[in-house]
Amino acid sequence: MPRLILVLGDQLTPDVAALQAARPGDVVVMAEVMAEGTYVPHHPQKIALILSAMRHFAEELRAAGWQVAYSRLEDDANTQGIVGELIRRAAEVGAREVIATAPGDWRLREALEDCPVPVTMLPDDRFLCSEAEFGAWAEGRKQLRMEFFYREMRRKTGLMMEGDKPAGGQWNFDHDNRKPAKADLFRPRPPRFAPDAVTEEVLALVEARFPSHFGAVRPFGWGVTRGDALAALDHFARHSLPSFGDEQDAMLAGDPTLSHALISPYLNLGLLSPMEVCQRVEAEWRAGRVPINAAEGFIRQIIGWREFVRGIWALEGPGYMGRNALGHKRALPAVYWGAKTRMACMGHAVGQTRDMAYAHHIQRLMVTGNFALLAGVDPAHVHEWYLSVYVDAFEWVEAPNTIGMSQFADGGVVGSKPYVSSGAYIDRMSDYCGTCHYRVKEKAGERACPFNLLYWHFLIRHRERFANNPRMAQMYRTWDRMEEGHRSRVLAGAEDFLARLEAGEAV
Repeated sequence: MPRLILVLGDQLTPDVAALQAARPGDVVVMAEVMAEGTYVPHHPQKIALILSAMRHFAEELRAAGWQVAYSRLEDDANTQGIVGELIRRAAEVGAREVIATAPGDWRLREALEDCPVPVTMLPDDRFLCSEAEFGAWAEGRKQLRMEFFYREMRRKTGLMMEGDKPAGGQWNFDHDNRKPAKADLFRPRPPRFAPDAVTEEVLALVEARFPSHFGAVRPFGWGVTRGDALAALDHFARHSLPSFGDEQDAMLAGDPTLSHALISPYLNLGLLSPMEVCQRVEAEWRAGRVPINAAEGFIRQIIGWREFVRGIWALEGPGYMGRNALGHKRALPAVYWGAKTRMACMGHAVGQTRDMAYAHHIQRLMVTGNFALLAGVDPAHVHEWYLSVYVDAFEWVEAPNTIGMSQFADGGVVGSKPYVSSGAYIDRMSDYCGTCHYRVKEKAGERACPFNLLYWHFLIRHRERFANNPRMAQMYRTWDRMEEGHRSRVLAGAEDFLARLEAGEAV
């Protein structure tokens, strides 16, 4: 009797556990369903990428001899839900069992657990650290800090190690990274891939079925096959990796990608594996073609941060997305959906997100995330927005980055302090402030940078929680030394700004 082998849209590799467990006669089930495209309003480019990559992967499976039952979004018989399609396909082929790889989404895991056709969920072993392994590492620790986890992952993988010591004599080279960048017409750009006939068909479908979703589906240049993903990795390793470390935190209005790889969508869909990516980066360093700070910084993002946040997601469970340690309740401001703004940094970050379904980690953390945290936006709204608008956003990676790292809504599980800053940081790391309506050097008054006003407002309204945090005590001492009249003007300015934001005015 055949079994159904479920392959989801972010499990597009022959090495995924469910396919590895298949036996002759089993039927692979892949399904494009409206439920997965609309549980949050995903960016049209994200939907198009996943659907096109799924269609290409299904053809690769068929060419390799697999029997594939593929449900297209426009099929009349499509039930438009994953469980519904499993029930339908089981009835068609007489299957009484489903083999699946555990999804990186608690909503889907719970749906599969409740499926009338029994589902065996296998661990997703595409990660370098299993959920069980991370749980064992975390057990008994008062704090879970990525730096210590990262060192264990370096030892486990052997990446950039010299025996039992880190290459170069230290675990990270952050002091050599994170410099401001300058505009450079000759800076290499990530490759863009011309849509083939399959992708063009998908683009037309997405335009027709998701017309109200935030973002433009065209121009579309994402890779949709493993070959495309390998080409993107090769281009990054040869052309952009050498300057990645220096520029990883920089922001330029006219250069949205700088020296970033833009391969996270391919990693998260399964078109690339984390180990092959890191081995390629390490090889470039060992060959002397890239500096150690660039190679180490990139590898840390993959085997350190990426693996760490997935472990946090699995450890904390489905209730994690509802955390709100700071009690923030403000609705997500309209600027996040493209409303007019006089803040240049927010305008650039949101506009780029609308057009590309992409913004790099500092734009997400220190511009859009920082603003939401300072303004007291409900973290559930922020979480849904990030999950919706970015091409690489899947719950297992997005939720800890948003709920934990960006919004401190988990109360310190991910980070030891909230990532907040005034306008000075944005000014130092970008060219946004030079064209802004607001003046980043002004600390109070009508033209004062909103980040300057909201920064102190945030610290004062949460003083009881953070005043004794050793990483934040100096900020409170600075505030206390300020002249009382200035402090009053700053807080009054922040209150006025928040009132206008609440009223829906263009800020």
